[in-house]
Amino acid sequence: ATGVVKVGDAFLAFANPMIFLFLGGFILAKAMMTNGLDKRFAYWILSRPWVGSNPKRIFLAIGLAAALCSGWVSNTATAAMMFPICLGLLTSIKEMFAVNGRTIELSEYKYATGLMLMTAYACSIGGVLTPIGTPPNLIMLGLLDQMADIHISFFEWMVWGTVAMICYFVLAFIVLTKMFPADVDKIDGAEEFIKAKIAELGNWTRAQKNTLFAFVVAVTLWVAPGFISIVFGGESSVLKMYDRLFPEAVAAMIGALLLFILPVNFKKREFTITWKEAMDGIEWGTLILFGGGLSMGYMMYKTGLSAWVGDLIVTSMGGEPGQFVMISAFCIMSLILSELTSHTAATNMIGPLAITAAVSAGFSPVPVCVGIALSASLGFMLPVSTPPNAIVYASGYIPMTKMIRAGVYVDVIGIALVTIPLAIYLVSFIVG
Repeated sequence: ATGVVKVGDAFLAFANPMIFLFLGGFILAKAMMTNGLDKRFAYWILSRPWVGSNPKRIFLAIGLAAALCSGWVSNTATAAMMFPICLGLLTSIKEMFAVNGRTIELSEYKYATGLMLMTAYACSIGGVLTPIGTPPNLIMLGLLDQMADIHISFFEWMVWGTVAMICYFVLAFIVLTKMFPADVDKIDGAEEFIKAKIAELGNWTRAQKNTLFAFVVAVTLWVAPGFISIVFGGESSVLKMYDRLFPEAVAAMIGALLLFILPVNFKKREFTITWKEAMDGIEWGTLILFGGGLSMGYMMYKTGLSAWVGDLIVTSMGGEPGQFVMISAFCIMSLILSELTSHTAATNMIGPLAITAAVSAGFSPVPVCVGIALSASLGFMLPVSTPPNAIVYASGYIPMTKMIRAGVYVDVIGIALVTIPLAIYLVSFIVG
Protein backbone atom coordinates (compact mmCIF):
# COMPACT_ATOMS: atom_id res chain seq x y z
CA ALA A 1 0.00 0.00 0.00
CA THR A 2 2.89 2.40 0.74
CA GLY A 3 4.96 1.33 -2.26
CA VAL A 4 8.11 0.83 -0.17
CA VAL A 5 8.45 -2.76 -1.43
CA LYS A 6 6.34 -5.12 -3.49
CA VAL A 7 3.70 -7.10 -1.60
CA GLY A 8 5.41 -10.36 -2.52
CA ASP A 9 8.70 -9.13 -1.09
CA ALA A 10 7.01 -7.97 2.11
CA PHE A 11 5.54 -11.42 2.76
CA LEU A 12 8.62 -13.33 1.61
CA ALA A 13 9.93 -13.42 5.18
CA PHE A 14 7.10 -15.76 6.18
CA ALA A 15 8.71 -18.43 3.98
CA ASN A 16 12.07 -17.99 5.71
CA PRO A 17 13.58 -21.36 6.78
CA MET A 18 13.67 -20.11 10.38
CA ILE A 19 9.85 -20.07 10.37
CA PHE A 20 9.83 -23.78 9.54
CA LEU A 21 12.51 -24.51 12.13
CA PHE A 22 10.23 -22.90 14.71
CA LEU A 23 7.19 -24.72 13.28
CA GLY A 24 8.84 -28.13 13.53
CA GLY A 25 10.08 -27.33 17.02
CA PHE A 26 6.57 -26.37 18.16
CA ILE A 27 5.13 -29.67 16.86
CA LEU A 28 7.87 -31.75 18.52
CA ALA A 29 7.33 -29.88 21.80
CA LYS A 30 3.56 -30.40 21.61
CA ALA A 31 4.05 -34.14 21.10
CA MET A 32 6.29 -34.27 24.17
CA MET A 33 3.64 -32.51 26.26
CA THR A 34 0.66 -34.41 24.84
CA ASN A 35 2.28 -37.79 25.42
CA GLY A 36 3.76 -36.95 28.83
CA LEU A 37 7.40 -37.24 27.81
CA ASP A 38 8.26 -33.89 29.43
CA LYS A 39 6.80 -34.96 32.79
CA ARG A 40 8.55 -38.32 32.61
CA PHE A 41 11.87 -36.54 32.11
CA ALA A 42 11.23 -34.05 34.95
CA TYR A 43 10.23 -36.77 37.42
CA TRP A 44 13.22 -38.86 36.34
CA ILE A 45 15.58 -36.06 37.42
CA LEU A 46 13.71 -35.51 40.70
CA SER A 47 13.82 -39.23 41.51
CA ARG A 48 17.62 -39.52 41.23
CA PRO A 49 19.24 -40.97 44.38
CA TRP A 50 21.42 -37.88 44.87
CA VAL A 51 18.30 -35.70 45.26
CA GLY A 52 16.56 -37.58 48.06
CA SER A 53 14.77 -35.38 50.62
CA ASN A 54 17.47 -32.71 50.91
CA PRO A 55 15.82 -29.29 50.34
CA LYS A 56 18.85 -27.73 48.62
CA ARG A 57 19.19 -30.70 46.26
CA ILE A 58 15.46 -30.63 45.52
CA PHE A 59 15.91 -26.94 44.74
CA LEU A 60 18.73 -27.85 42.34
CA ALA A 61 16.82 -30.74 40.74
CA ILE A 62 13.71 -28.61 40.13
CA GLY A 63 15.88 -26.01 38.44
CA LEU A 64 17.72 -28.58 36.32
CA ALA A 65 14.50 -30.23 35.17
CA ALA A 66 12.99 -26.87 34.22
CA ALA A 67 16.11 -25.59 32.45
CA LEU A 68 16.75 -28.73 30.41
CA CYS A 69 13.09 -29.04 29.38
CA SER A 70 12.78 -25.40 28.36
CA GLY A 71 15.73 -25.75 26.01
CA TRP A 72 13.43 -27.77 23.75
CA VAL A 73 9.91 -26.98 24.94
CA SER A 74 8.29 -23.55 25.30
CA ASN A 75 9.37 -21.71 28.47
CA THR A 76 5.71 -21.07 29.27
CA ALA A 77 4.72 -24.73 28.85
CA THR A 78 7.65 -25.85 30.99
CA ALA A 79 6.67 -23.43 33.77
CA ALA A 80 3.07 -24.65 33.61
CA MET A 81 4.31 -28.25 33.92
CA MET A 82 6.72 -27.59 36.81
CA PHE A 83 4.32 -25.34 38.77
CA PRO A 84 2.08 -28.14 40.17
CA ILE A 85 5.17 -30.23 40.98
CA CYS A 86 6.50 -27.38 43.13
CA LEU A 87 3.11 -26.92 44.78
CA GLY A 88 3.05 -30.62 45.68
CA LEU A 89 6.51 -30.48 47.22
CA LEU A 90 5.63 -27.37 49.23
CA THR A 91 2.46 -29.06 50.48
CA SER A 92 4.64 -31.94 51.71
CA ILE A 93 6.76 -29.43 53.64
CA LYS A 94 3.69 -27.84 55.22
CA GLU A 95 2.32 -31.25 56.25
CA MET A 96 5.69 -32.26 57.70
CA PHE A 97 5.76 -29.13 59.86
CA ALA A 98 2.13 -29.71 60.95
CA VAL A 99 3.01 -33.23 62.17
CA ASN A 100 5.82 -31.71 64.23
CA GLY A 101 3.47 -29.13 65.74
CA ARG A 102 4.60 -26.16 63.67
CA THR A 103 2.23 -24.17 61.47
CA ILE A 104 3.63 -22.23 58.52
CA GLU A 105 2.11 -20.01 55.86
CA LEU A 106 3.69 -20.81 52.52
CA SER A 107 3.11 -17.22 51.39
CA GLU A 108 5.55 -16.13 54.12
CA TYR A 109 7.93 -19.10 53.95
CA LYS A 110 11.30 -18.18 52.42
CA TYR A 111 11.99 -21.57 50.86
CA ALA A 112 8.62 -21.51 49.08
CA THR A 113 9.50 -18.14 47.54
CA GLY A 114 12.91 -19.39 46.46
CA LEU A 115 11.59 -22.62 44.95
CA MET A 116 8.98 -20.77 42.90
CA LEU A 117 11.51 -18.19 41.70
CA MET A 118 13.99 -20.95 40.81
CA THR A 119 11.33 -22.59 38.68
CA ALA A 120 10.59 -19.39 36.76
CA TYR A 121 14.22 -18.36 36.37
CA ALA A 122 15.30 -21.84 35.22
CA CYS A 123 12.59 -21.88 32.55
CA SER A 124 13.94 -18.64 31.08
CA ILE A 125 17.58 -19.66 31.53
CA GLY A 126 17.04 -22.99 29.74
CA GLY A 127 15.70 -21.14 26.72
CA VAL A 128 19.21 -19.93 25.81
CA LEU A 129 20.46 -23.50 25.30
CA THR A 130 19.21 -24.01 21.73
CA PRO A 131 18.06 -21.81 18.83
CA ILE A 132 14.50 -23.11 19.31
CA GLY A 133 14.55 -22.59 23.09
CA THR A 134 13.02 -19.11 22.99
CA PRO A 135 11.92 -16.72 20.19
CA PRO A 136 14.73 -14.10 20.59
CA ASN A 137 17.33 -16.71 19.61
CA LEU A 138 15.74 -17.49 16.25
CA ILE A 139 14.81 -13.87 15.61
CA MET A 140 18.45 -12.81 15.83
CA LEU A 141 19.59 -15.78 13.73
CA GLY A 142 16.96 -14.94 11.11
CA LEU A 143 17.99 -11.28 11.00
CA LEU A 144 21.67 -12.23 10.68
CA ASP A 145 20.85 -14.56 7.81
CA GLN A 146 18.66 -12.02 6.03
CA MET A 147 20.51 -8.76 6.64
CA ALA A 148 24.15 -9.87 6.87
CA ASP A 149 24.09 -13.18 4.95
CA ILE A 150 25.59 -14.92 8.00
CA HIS A 151 24.38 -18.40 8.91
CA ILE A 152 24.88 -19.71 12.45
CA SER A 153 24.43 -23.46 12.81
CA PHE A 154 22.40 -25.21 15.50
CA PHE A 155 25.63 -26.73 16.86
CA GLU A 156 27.44 -23.37 17.03
CA TRP A 157 24.58 -21.83 18.99
CA MET A 158 24.53 -24.78 21.40
CA VAL A 159 28.23 -24.30 22.18
CA TRP A 160 27.78 -20.81 23.62
CA GLY A 161 24.20 -21.56 24.66
CA THR A 162 25.40 -24.38 26.92
CA VAL A 163 28.05 -22.16 28.52
CA ALA A 164 25.55 -19.34 29.04
CA MET A 165 22.91 -21.66 30.49
CA ILE A 166 25.34 -23.20 32.98
CA CYS A 167 26.67 -19.80 34.11
CA TYR A 168 23.21 -18.24 34.47
CA PHE A 169 21.93 -21.33 36.28
CA VAL A 170 24.79 -21.40 38.79
CA LEU A 171 24.33 -17.67 39.40
CA ALA A 172 20.57 -18.00 39.97
CA PHE A 173 21.07 -21.02 42.24
CA ILE A 174 23.64 -19.22 44.42
CA VAL A 175 21.58 -16.01 44.68
CA LEU A 176 18.29 -17.75 45.47
CA THR A 177 19.68 -20.28 47.96
CA LYS A 178 21.41 -17.45 49.84
CA MET A 179 18.32 -15.24 49.85
CA PHE A 180 15.73 -17.97 50.50
CA PRO A 181 17.37 -20.82 52.47
CA ALA A 182 15.50 -23.81 53.85
CA ASP A 183 15.33 -24.05 57.64
CA VAL A 184 15.22 -27.87 57.65
CA ASP A 185 17.72 -30.55 56.62
CA LYS A 186 15.15 -32.96 55.24
CA ILE A 187 11.71 -32.73 53.65
CA ASP A 188 9.73 -35.75 54.82
CA GLY A 189 7.33 -36.97 52.18
CA ALA A 190 9.17 -35.48 49.20
CA GLU A 191 10.46 -38.82 47.89
CA GLU A 192 7.06 -40.45 48.36
CA PHE A 193 5.40 -37.59 46.46
CA ILE A 194 7.73 -38.02 43.47
CA LYS A 195 7.37 -41.82 43.52
CA ALA A 196 3.58 -41.45 43.50
CA LYS A 197 3.79 -39.10 40.51
CA ILE A 198 6.01 -41.56 38.62
CA ALA A 199 3.57 -44.37 39.42
CA GLU A 200 0.75 -42.27 37.93
CA LEU A 201 2.67 -42.13 34.64
CA GLY A 202 2.78 -45.94 34.43
CA ASN A 203 4.98 -47.78 31.93
CA TRP A 204 6.39 -46.23 28.80
CA THR A 205 3.69 -45.97 26.14
CA ARG A 206 4.16 -46.50 22.41
CA ALA A 207 3.41 -42.79 21.85
CA GLN A 208 6.17 -41.77 24.28
CA LYS A 209 8.69 -44.07 22.59
CA ASN A 210 7.74 -42.74 19.16
CA THR A 211 8.03 -39.14 20.38
CA LEU A 212 11.45 -39.82 21.89
CA PHE A 213 12.61 -41.41 18.62
CA ALA A 214 11.41 -38.43 16.53
CA PHE A 215 13.05 -36.02 18.98
CA VAL A 216 16.39 -37.88 18.90
CA VAL A 217 16.31 -37.96 15.08
CA ALA A 218 15.75 -34.19 14.91
CA VAL A 219 18.45 -33.38 17.48
CA THR A 220 20.93 -35.71 15.75
CA LEU A 221 20.30 -34.00 12.42
CA TRP A 222 20.67 -30.59 14.09
CA VAL A 223 24.03 -31.23 15.76
CA ALA A 224 25.58 -33.54 13.13
CA PRO A 225 27.11 -30.67 11.07
CA GLY A 226 29.19 -29.63 14.07
CA PHE A 227 30.74 -33.07 14.42
CA ILE A 228 31.18 -33.40 10.64
CA SER A 229 33.11 -30.11 10.57
CA ILE A 230 35.34 -31.33 13.42
CA VAL A 231 36.11 -34.64 11.66
CA PHE A 232 36.26 -33.56 8.00
CA GLY A 233 36.87 -29.80 8.29
CA GLY A 234 34.65 -26.76 7.91
CA GLU A 235 35.10 -26.57 4.13
CA SER A 236 34.75 -30.29 3.36
CA SER A 237 32.51 -31.55 0.57
CA VAL A 238 30.81 -33.87 3.08
CA LEU A 239 29.69 -30.93 5.22
CA LYS A 240 28.53 -28.93 2.21
CA MET A 241 26.48 -31.87 0.93
CA TYR A 242 24.96 -32.43 4.39
CA ASP A 243 24.05 -28.75 4.76
CA ARG A 244 22.42 -28.85 1.34
CA LEU A 245 20.36 -31.97 2.17
CA PHE A 246 19.57 -31.40 5.85
CA PRO A 247 19.53 -27.72 6.88
CA GLU A 248 18.08 -27.06 10.35
CA ALA A 249 14.57 -26.32 9.07
CA VAL A 250 14.44 -29.60 7.12
CA ALA A 251 15.68 -31.52 10.18
CA ALA A 252 12.90 -29.98 12.29
CA MET A 253 10.23 -30.86 9.74
CA ILE A 254 11.57 -34.44 9.41
CA GLY A 255 11.20 -34.87 13.18
CA ALA A 256 7.69 -33.38 13.06
CA LEU A 257 6.71 -35.54 10.06
CA LEU A 258 7.75 -38.71 11.88
CA LEU A 259 5.13 -37.96 14.54
CA PHE A 260 2.39 -38.25 11.90
CA ILE A 261 3.88 -41.45 10.44
CA LEU A 262 4.89 -43.54 13.48
CA PRO A 263 1.80 -45.52 14.56
CA VAL A 264 0.47 -46.03 18.07
CA ASN A 265 -2.23 -48.43 16.89
CA PHE A 266 -2.06 -48.98 13.14
CA LYS A 267 -5.27 -51.02 12.97
CA LYS A 268 -7.22 -48.09 14.42
CA ARG A 269 -5.14 -45.64 12.34
CA GLU A 270 -3.88 -43.93 15.50
CA PHE A 271 -0.55 -42.17 15.21
CA THR A 272 1.80 -40.42 17.63
CA ILE A 273 0.12 -37.04 17.26
CA THR A 274 -3.04 -35.86 15.54
CA TRP A 275 -3.25 -32.89 13.21
CA LYS A 276 -5.46 -31.03 15.69
CA GLU A 277 -3.00 -31.61 18.54
CA ALA A 278 -0.14 -30.36 16.36
CA MET A 279 -2.05 -27.23 15.36
CA ASP A 280 -2.93 -26.53 19.00
CA GLY A 281 0.78 -26.65 19.86
CA ILE A 282 1.83 -24.03 17.33
CA GLU A 283 2.18 -20.51 18.73
CA TRP A 284 0.83 -18.72 15.67
CA GLY A 285 1.21 -15.31 17.27
CA THR A 286 4.94 -15.92 17.74
CA LEU A 287 5.34 -17.04 14.12
CA ILE A 288 3.48 -13.98 12.82
CA LEU A 289 5.49 -11.64 15.05
CA PHE A 290 8.69 -13.40 13.97
CA GLY A 291 7.84 -13.18 10.26
CA GLY A 292 6.76 -9.56 10.66
CA GLY A 293 10.04 -8.73 12.38
CA LEU A 294 12.06 -10.32 9.57
CA SER A 295 9.97 -8.44 7.00
CA MET A 296 10.47 -5.15 8.83
CA GLY A 297 14.21 -5.82 9.07
CA TYR A 298 14.33 -6.56 5.34
CA MET A 299 12.50 -3.33 4.49
CA MET A 300 14.77 -1.29 6.77
CA TYR A 301 17.76 -2.85 5.02
CA LYS A 302 16.30 -2.48 1.51
CA THR A 303 15.37 1.19 1.92
CA GLY A 304 18.65 2.13 3.60
CA LEU A 305 16.92 3.14 6.84
CA SER A 306 18.87 0.64 8.93
CA ALA A 307 22.19 1.86 7.49
CA TRP A 308 21.24 5.47 8.25
CA VAL A 309 20.18 4.64 11.82
CA GLY A 310 23.25 2.45 12.26
CA ASP A 311 25.54 5.32 11.24
CA LEU A 312 23.61 7.60 13.60
CA ILE A 313 24.12 5.19 16.50
CA VAL A 314 27.84 4.87 15.76
CA THR A 315 28.17 8.67 15.58
CA SER A 316 26.34 9.06 18.91
CA MET A 317 28.89 6.66 20.44
CA GLY A 318 31.77 8.91 19.44
CA GLY A 319 32.30 7.81 15.85
CA GLU A 320 34.60 4.89 16.62
CA PRO A 321 33.06 2.92 19.51
CA GLY A 322 34.88 -0.13 20.80
CA GLN A 323 33.25 -3.54 20.59
CA PHE A 324 32.83 -3.61 24.36
CA VAL A 325 30.90 -0.32 24.36
CA MET A 326 28.64 -1.37 21.48
CA ILE A 327 27.82 -4.83 22.84
CA SER A 328 27.27 -3.46 26.35
CA ALA A 329 24.92 -0.73 25.11
CA PHE A 330 22.73 -3.07 23.08
CA CYS A 331 22.71 -5.79 25.77
CA ILE A 332 21.55 -3.31 28.42
CA MET A 333 18.93 -1.93 26.03
CA SER A 334 17.66 -5.45 25.33
CA LEU A 335 17.50 -6.29 29.04
CA ILE A 336 15.59 -3.13 29.99
CA LEU A 337 13.05 -3.50 27.17
CA SER A 338 12.57 -7.21 27.92
CA GLU A 339 11.86 -6.44 31.57
CA LEU A 340 9.09 -4.05 30.61
CA THR A 341 7.66 -5.62 27.44
CA SER A 342 7.71 -8.80 25.35
CA HIS A 343 11.25 -10.07 24.75
CA THR A 344 10.14 -11.11 21.25
CA ALA A 345 9.09 -7.55 20.44
CA ALA A 346 12.25 -6.17 22.06
CA THR A 347 14.59 -8.25 19.89
CA ASN A 348 12.56 -7.43 16.78
CA MET A 349 13.03 -3.72 17.52
CA ILE A 350 16.70 -3.76 18.49
CA GLY A 351 18.05 -6.48 16.18
CA PRO A 352 18.10 -4.66 12.82
CA LEU A 353 19.64 -1.56 14.41
CA ALA A 354 22.36 -3.57 16.15
CA ILE A 355 23.36 -5.39 12.96
CA THR A 356 23.75 -2.22 10.92
CA ALA A 357 25.48 -0.37 13.76
CA ALA A 358 28.01 -3.19 14.15
CA VAL A 359 28.67 -3.31 10.40
CA SER A 360 29.03 0.50 10.27
CA ALA A 361 31.57 0.34 13.10
CA GLY A 362 33.53 -2.39 11.31
CA PHE A 363 32.65 -5.26 13.67
CA SER A 364 31.10 -8.66 13.05
CA PRO A 365 27.39 -8.38 13.93
CA VAL A 366 27.28 -11.90 15.41
CA PRO A 367 28.56 -11.14 18.96
CA VAL A 368 26.18 -8.20 19.49
CA CYS A 369 23.24 -10.23 18.12
CA VAL A 370 23.98 -13.12 20.47
CA GLY A 371 24.35 -10.66 23.35
CA ILE A 372 20.94 -9.17 22.57
CA ALA A 373 19.28 -12.60 22.43
CA LEU A 374 20.85 -13.73 25.71
CA SER A 375 20.02 -10.45 27.46
CA ALA A 376 16.39 -10.77 26.38
CA SER A 377 16.16 -13.98 28.43
CA LEU A 378 17.26 -12.21 31.63
CA GLY A 379 13.87 -10.78 32.53
CA PHE A 380 13.75 -11.76 36.20
CA MET A 381 12.54 -8.66 38.05
CA LEU A 382 8.81 -8.39 37.37
CA PRO A 383 5.83 -10.74 36.87
CA VAL A 384 5.17 -9.08 33.48
CA SER A 385 8.73 -9.68 32.26
CA THR A 386 8.14 -13.30 31.21
CA PRO A 387 5.23 -15.79 31.25
CA PRO A 388 7.11 -18.11 33.69
CA ASN A 389 7.42 -15.18 36.13
CA ALA A 390 3.69 -14.51 35.85
CA ILE A 391 2.80 -18.18 36.38
CA VAL A 392 4.78 -18.59 39.62
CA TYR A 393 3.80 -15.14 40.90
CA ALA A 394 0.16 -16.26 40.72
CA SER A 395 0.92 -18.79 43.50
CA GLY A 396 0.87 -15.95 46.04
CA TYR A 397 4.14 -17.20 47.54
CA ILE A 398 6.33 -14.45 46.02
CA PRO A 399 6.23 -10.92 47.46
CA MET A 400 6.83 -8.36 44.70
CA THR A 401 9.71 -6.72 46.58
CA LYS A 402 11.55 -10.04 46.89
CA MET A 403 11.09 -10.83 43.20
CA ILE A 404 12.50 -7.43 42.25
CA ARG A 405 15.43 -7.74 44.65
CA ALA A 406 16.39 -11.24 43.48
CA GLY A 407 15.86 -10.24 39.85
CA VAL A 408 18.14 -7.22 40.13
CA TYR A 409 20.98 -9.39 41.44
CA VAL A 410 20.66 -12.02 38.72
CA ASP A 411 20.08 -9.46 35.94
CA VAL A 412 22.99 -7.18 36.80
CA ILE A 413 25.53 -9.88 37.66
CA GLY A 414 24.39 -12.02 34.73
CA ILE A 415 24.76 -9.34 32.08
CA ALA A 416 28.04 -7.99 33.50
CA LEU A 417 29.86 -11.25 34.24
CA VAL A 418 28.28 -13.65 31.74
CA THR A 419 26.48 -12.08 28.76
CA ILE A 420 28.90 -9.33 27.73
CA PRO A 421 32.17 -11.31 28.27
CA LEU A 422 30.67 -14.38 26.56
CA ALA A 423 29.56 -12.36 23.52
CA ILE A 424 32.91 -10.57 23.20
CA TYR A 425 35.24 -13.52 23.74
CA LEU A 426 33.56 -16.91 23.24
CA VAL A 427 31.20 -15.98 20.40
CA SER A 428 33.91 -13.98 18.62
CA PHE A 429 36.29 -16.94 18.96
CA ILE A 430 33.76 -19.45 17.57
CA VAL A 431 32.65 -17.40 14.56
CA GLY A 432 36.13 -16.05 13.91
